[in-house]
Amino acid sequence: MPRERIPWFPTVYADRCDGCGRCISFCANGVFAMQGEKAIVVEPLACEVGCDACAGICPQEAIAFPSLSILKALRG
Repeated sequence: MPRERIPWFPTVYADRCDGCGRCISFCANGVFAMQGEKAIVVEPLACEVGCDACAGICPQEAIAFPSLSILKALRG
């Protein structure tokens, strides 16, 4: 299945993000960047399918992912 059809990427909640930049430093795939004083998702399809490690390092819990059940459903 093409990556474009897999709905797996992070969402950054701007109201929670404090702009620490840990997600940017942590993600080797360049998914995040800063816009003003907040992190944003700039390369959603660069996110490794099934990886949600950046959510765990965010001290403000500002990063969320879809439920893993979405991936299970795609596998059939």
